[in-house]
Amino acid sequence: MHLDKFDLAILKALQGNARASLNEIGTAVGLSSTPCWNRIKRMEAAGVIRGYTVNIDPAALGFMDTVIVHVTLESHSEETLYEFGRALAQIPEVLEAFLVSGDYDYFIRIAVRDTRDYERLLREQLYRIPGIRHSKSSFVLRRLKETMLPLTPPTPI
Repeated sequence: MHLDKFDLAILKALQGNARASLNEIGTAVGLSSTPCWNRIKRMEAAGVIRGYTVNIDPAALGFMDTVIVHVTLESHSEETLYEFGRALAQIPEVLEAFLVSGDYDYFIRIAVRDTRDYERLLREQLYRIPGIRHSKSSFVLRRLKETMLPLTPPTPI
């Protein structure tokens, strides 16, 4: 789907405040409410806008630590990859999982309350997933950057 400058401006406004009214978005991008609504609906239908969420502070809910887990699997068969992904999807503390190239097969971001909570999660859930050959855990000490997608027009090649 081609996104023009108005679409990008609408997306930027929604990233800044997904609860903004159509009037507020229209004023920010220089369009009236109806064209804004039509563009938003078109981007939703095309899957550009995947949904609307609330950004919750993990510490406010007791999740004081973030752990990045690097995992290598025994096998790379389709069945192993599928079952591993399915098992990760059943663990609520797993926030993101990436199949990656390089020394490890997966990078997994996990929210935990503390080190004891992480040890419990490893023992009771992660290490019970069949096919894990090796894992390495790194506790995040501080988040240096968290941002939204950059919304600038693509540069012509």
